[in-house]
Amino acid sequence: MLVRWLCAALRVRAKADLLLVVLFAVGFAALPVFALLPSLWGFAVASAVSYAVDEALHVRAPQFIRRLAALQLDRTLRFAFRTLMLLALADRMEAPDRVLVAGLAVFGAHFTLVMLYSAVHHAISRRRVLPVAVRNLDMSGAGIEKPPPAYLYRRFLRKLLHLDLPAHAGLLLALAAGTWSLAYAGYAVTAGCAVAAVVALLMAYRRARRMPAKDEVIAEVNRQLAGYRPEVALYFSFAAVSRDFMYQVNMWIETLERLDRRPLIILREQASFRYLSRTWIPVLCVPKADDLAELELPDVRVVLYPGNAGKNVHMLRVAEAKHVFIGHGDSDKLASSNRVSKVYDEIWVAGRAGRDRYQRVRHAISDESIVEVGRPQLSSIRPHTDHAPGPLPVVLFAPTWEGWSDDDCHTSLIPMGVPLIEKLLAQNVRIIYKPHPLTGRRSPEAAASDRTVRELLTRANERRETTQAQGAQAVASRLRDIRARIDELAGRHSGDHTQQTRDARVPDRGDTAEWHALHDEWHRLFWESHGPVGHQVILGQLPTLYECFNQADLLISDVSSVVADFVASLKPYVLTNAHDLPDDEFRAAYTTAGGAYLLDRACTRLPEILRAVREPRHDPMAPIRQDFKEYVLGADRPSSMERFNTAVNDLADRAAAERGEHRADGDQHTVREPA
Repeated sequence: MLVRWLCAALRVRAKADLLLVVLFAVGFAALPVFALLPSLWGFAVASAVSYAVDEALHVRAPQFIRRLAALQLDRTLRFAFRTLMLLALADRMEAPDRVLVAGLAVFGAHFTLVMLYSAVHHAISRRRVLPVAVRNLDMSGAGIEKPPPAYLYRRFLRKLLHLDLPAHAGLLLALAAGTWSLAYAGYAVTAGCAVAAVVALLMAYRRARRMPAKDEVIAEVNRQLAGYRPEVALYFSFAAVSRDFMYQVNMWIETLERLDRRPLIILREQASFRYLSRTWIPVLCVPKADDLAELELPDVRVVLYPGNAGKNVHMLRVAEAKHVFIGHGDSDKLASSNRVSKVYDEIWVAGRAGRDRYQRVRHAISDESIVEVGRPQLSSIRPHTDHAPGPLPVVLFAPTWEGWSDDDCHTSLIPMGVPLIEKLLAQNVRIIYKPHPLTGRRSPEAAASDRTVRELLTRANERRETTQAQGAQAVASRLRDIRARIDELAGRHSGDHTQQTRDARVPDRGDTAEWHALHDEWHRLFWESHGPVGHQVILGQLPTLYECFNQADLLISDVSSVVADFVASLKPYVLTNAHDLPDDEFRAAYTTAGGAYLLDRACTRLPEILRAVREPRHDPMAPIRQDFKEYVLGADRPSSMERFNTAVNDLADRAAAERGEHRADGDQHTVREPA
């Protein structure tokens, strides 16, 4: 218990990291002790430990390093402290004054050059900031300069500060041997390398001054857009973008690619660029509203919004286009029936359930503005008739996160997550645990429950004989190779956004088949390597949520869009009723409970629910789920993709008609089939 508390307090994740923190503290605390004794070899060992552990913590426990920086104990101060203690040691060991003065001068000059280098680096970075980051448009005509060499530009502070190593080593060796020429040699190497680094970066700064002006970059983007003539734009903004939020965009990419209208993706935060999935669709990232206003999009007739965000107003002001809220899932949460959606021309929902949900928001959303388009993303979910059961029932536990406040907290992790897992383990099932990406971001209680669930599954795997470790070891290299190629196809290159924009080109659409083949192979190898009975914790982007659906016999989840999507499989699913509301009251409050088994907080109904999986003839909710699927997701014919495409075309035609325009390439609209 004490170890867990220390790990949480020090922002480290494992006992091994906690040991590194202890070594870090001991190493730095020992420096002044050995300097004052004085003890040359003790100081040398403590100095080496402080160097090595400092570097290891940057890799293994970056949150701990950030906590130190917040306490003003940043890397530069730590290096300065180590240097000061070295000079104190030399003074205590009666090194000549000329050696001490030279050391003080060199170390002072070194830190001065580090500050100068940082200033030049900052100036280059400012020069290289573009108003628009671009993918999948040919930006070769923009005149964007190459970035400085990576060895000069990336992680520069770490490299520069470590240039003190020759001087440190030289002085320590000189103190040991009594030969002061070793100290002077170390000083010379440190000073010479630092000067050379600054000179090299100044030369890179000369090239950075030739970067194009903001107006020139925007003009080139507009020339490329004029050639492409986008008709549909997907617009996304979020205040704290990370990979945890980009699923809201990535889930729509394949749908956009299959439209017969030319699509465009507009992002507002540069961090989102890093986590964008593979696509041939042109992508623009425009952080500033003034720069967004400079983009020329005369052919855009429909703008799609997967999320409600404050920056949406910067696009909503475009009167020539029709604005549509499409959301990022269909659930009973407030986001799926928000009164704010009234600002859009239309709201597109999956099925009748979405329409009814908005109608409960009285005097807010008109029925005419709601269009039922299905969920085109769900085509990869295999129906229950195609599912082959394994040796054990597979239960997918996918709780939602705790939300922005306690008022909209729907997660079952806090009140019942741990006892639920304990009872599932007693029922001899295989568990796939996939928490929401944002779990624990706001609530320490949710984070603690999440950690406990993972520990329970880890210990259960240790007790259960599985081939997980052996299988994973056998294919780990192949999985890494596939993932590297997937990232390459997705455009997740090294380098900053400016370099990616400079290298942007019109992509070859022929890699779509390769992308899907790689995803299929990755998932096949992943599931095979983990064996048919081992429990699994899924935290990354792969395997995808829908691939977890395909593995599961039963879903246990909370009020979230995960449930509505799982309905497409027609498999049994469970909604957690953590507050033990009466069944009728719970089903009346939450539409997605219509075809669900309800699980009480004490999980007393769990054996009865699992019987529906083990003995399908004892599944009284099966016929209800069949009807409920159409209510939530719409009819199977026409397909969701056809309905979505028709909605885009109709709205685009209406926008053009209101402006007295006609589409130049005719009125025939055909849904693009996947490659």
